[in-house]
Amino acid sequence: MTTLLTVMAHPDDETFGPGGTLAKYAAQDVVVHLVCATRGEVGSSDLEDLGDCEDLACQREKELRCAVKALGISELHLLDYRDSGMAGTPANQHPDALIQADLQQLAEQIAQFIRQLRPEILVTFDPYGAYGHPDHIAMHRATMAAVKSLPASEQPAKVYFHTIPYTALRWRVRLLPLFGVDPEAVGKNKDINLRDILRHEISISTKIDISSTFDVKERAAQCHSSQLSGPGSAWGRLPKWLVKHLESTETFHRARPAFDTGDRQEDDLLAGLPGTGDAAASFRKP
Repeated sequence: MTTLLTVMAHPDDETFGPGGTLAKYAAQDVVVHLVCATRGEVGSSDLEDLGDCEDLACQREKELRCAVKALGISELHLLDYRDSGMAGTPANQHPDALIQADLQQLAEQIAQFIRQLRPEILVTFDPYGAYGHPDHIAMHRATMAAVKSLPASEQPAKVYFHTIPYTALRWRVRLLPLFGVDPEAVGKNKDINLRDILRHEISISTKIDISSTFDVKERAAQCHSSQLSGPGSAWGRLPKWLVKHLESTETFHRARPAFDTGDRQEDDLLAGLPGTGDAAASFRKP
């Protein structure tokens, strides 16, 4: 049975990022595991009442477990780091913050999961961490260090970076001003710059059609009730039908085997694995 491991930083990264893809493969009986480094305790909350939770870390962990169930993820593996907050904020300096962690120690923790789970597919952040979040960048670096530290026989067959769908993002940058939204100040705290993301664009190796699991991703997003004005709100007031049309594809960059612009673009993360036909087919130039 095929195993997919995704390595993320905060509750909601798994949903607002590659959620449709994770749900799609889970529905195909791929065993999907999630490593999440923090409980997202630094973020602000859209909820006036945390109910039976004493703090936001508790609330966001509950939301994460709800989303994991909605997406069909087999198992959640929570690390014990503290959310570092956005770049330049006081939370960056907390001694337990993820970005204060020793990179080699964090990489070894991730490597242990890879050894234990033996995933054929590994998914993590791109080098810019999607939108420049320091925790995302830290997890990218640690995950790649973990892969490189392992012998070839223990490394995943394929490693992917989840990327922003740049074509949809360009449309977003053009359309948002028409709806009164500044594309350089989106999200809950107006601290996400969509134009800056485009300046860190990397090549797209793989496009996954998530139209069959878009509604599943939406249900998982509803689990993150404290974050509904966060990443998922970046479309502003665009009509839902248009958002669904623009977000029906999730995109990835294949880091291993290395993708270059002459390679054939994939529509399946499993392409080329044993049991999917010619194991080399996906990596040949057309």
